[in-house]
Amino acid sequence: MGRRRYVARGVPGGYRIWDNKARRWWGDLYELCPDDLLDELNGARDYDRITALLKRYRAMQR
Repeated sequence: MGRRRYVARGVPGGYRIWDNKARRWWGDLYELCPDDLLDELNGARDYDRITALLKRYRAMQR
């Protein structure tokens, strides 16, 4: 198994997604660890599923 491209890292206030290839943060700050989103980013990378997950996690923040 190779190194994962996207990983969740704990930061003050929640979690952020770190892109190992680009070496920068990806996305927003999440209060809960976005496990489903990470699995999709590192796995199948289905655009529609990623978009739906992003909307779900953004709605959880409000």
